[in-house]
Parts: sequence; structure tokens; C-alpha cells
Amino acid sequence: MILIDGKKTSSEIKNEIATRVAEIKAEGGKTPHLAAVLVGNDGASQTYVGAKVKACEEVGFQSTLVRLESDISEAELLKVVEDINENPDIDGLIVQLPLPKHISVDKVTNKIKPEKDVDGFTPANVGRMTLNWPAYVAATPYGIVELLKRYNIETSGKHCVVIGRSHIVGSPMSILMARNGYPGNATVTLTHSKTQNLAEICRTADILIVAIGKPEFVTADMVKPGAVVIDVGIHRIEDPSKKSGFRLIGDVKFDEVAPLASAITPVPGGVGPMTIAALLYNTLQSAEKKVFG
Repeated sequence: MILIDGKKTSSEIKNEIATRVAEIKAEGGKTPHLAAVLVGNDGASQTYVGAKVKACEEVGFQSTLVRLESDISEAELLKVVEDINENPDIDGLIVQLPLPKHISVDKVTNKIKPEKDVDGFTPANVGRMTLNWPAYVAATPYGIVELLKRYNIETSGKHCVVIGRSHIVGSPMSILMARNGYPGNATVTLTHSKTQNLAEICRTADILIVAIGKPEFVTADMVKPGAVVIDVGIHRIEDPSKKSGFRLIGDVKFDEVAPLASAITPVPGGVGPMTIAALLYNTLQSAEKKVFG
């Protein structure tokens, strides 16, 4: 069984990005610049944004963090987005989710210029990805594709089952795995909460991608021996034996499933670390005008 190490792979990608940034600077080029907008004081969001800012420093990017109060109006937030859109020095823009309930996520996402949408959430980037055009692919799907590629996992002709149909993970994963390319050329079944005979379908999967958001949902009886298992979920559960008082688990019951799998991502340390690496990669692409020209 191969343990697919996202922590190690993300470090490799960040080193590659840092090398390229150093080359750009040596050539007198522009330093890539990522702007993050954080609305309110959500603890998890602050942690995520802090990690993104730190990662920018590690690879030599410039970063800007815009902090806004949770009672900011939708119109005011849209104006902040518009100002960053029009700032030629900023290459990538992310608006950290979740947003306060009085603000439409769709309106804010749609306001971001596709050329600066390094989260890959705008309709333009989703559409380009669907057509297999150059696009900023959302961080988690990009991370999974990169892990499959770097671990030389064969996807052509394989049956890939995706559990979960979110716009952020499940849906784009199904498109990426079916596209004509590598990783891709798989026969894809997209499953969800209304799917009948789910366990039976999962047992036919050569590659099982689990993004359902339920702790330890996938058990050994749902997995075909030799399958590749990608666990996207992350859940914090209480554990008095840990110094922190909690431990992290995924959507897959790892201890049961790992002995059956030919390769599997752990939680933590699998898909999670790849998200920031993907964001940095997309920002570098934007700075070098590789996607939209």
C-alpha cells in the first residue's frame, strides 16, 4: 500500500514555485502578488488566511490581507473587490469563505475578474475547465490531480467513483477525471446523497474519491481490494488522549480501508496541504499570464 503524502508533495511544489519566482526577480520581472479578503472574525477562516499569507512569504510572493468587519454591506464588499480587480499590481484575489449571511457568495464570486480568480470559482474558469481550456482549477481538485500525476497513478480506462457533487470538489473532479488527458480518460460515476446502491457502486471503483463531508463514511465493505482511495474530508473530533483535546479524521475509515487499498491519502497530510500549493501555483500562472494571456 502506497501512502500518498500530500505534505511532502506540496513542499515540492512550493519549492518549484520559489525557484521560478527567484528567476523572475533575477530577470527584473514582477513579483507575483496575492490579495486575500477576510470578512469578520471566524477562527477557522483566520487560520486559513494566515497560512496562505505565510505560504506567500515562503515562496517569495507579495501578499495583501484586507480585513473587513462582519457588518460590512454587500455593496461595500463588492466595491473592495472591484478596487482589487482594477489594481494592476495584484495578480490573484481570493475572498475567504464563508461570508456573513447578508452577503451573496454568488454575487461576490461573479464580481472577481476571471484573470485574478485564483480560487477557480468564477463561471468563466469553471466553463474553461469544463471545455478543457487553460483555466484556474479550484484548489482541491487541482491538488488531487497533481497527487495522482506525481504518484504515477494510472487513470486511463479506470472506473472512477466520486462521492459528493459540490461545485468546489465533486463536480469538477468528475469532469477532470473524464477529460481527454492525464490524469483523466477514466470512466466516471458521480454519486451523491440520492444515489441508490452506493456501497455496491463504490465496490466497482478502481479510483474512489470521497468528498461527502461525513466522518468515516466509507468503510472497508465499500472498497474493492487494490483500489486507489482519495479522502477529501477533514473533521475535528474530541480526543482526551491528545494534548490538543482533539484529532482529525477524514471521510474514510482509514484503519479499515488502508490495508485494502493500493494507494490512499491520509488525514491529515493528504489532500489538505495541496490546497495552498494549488493557490500559489494559480497565482504564479496569473502573474506570468499563462491562462488568459
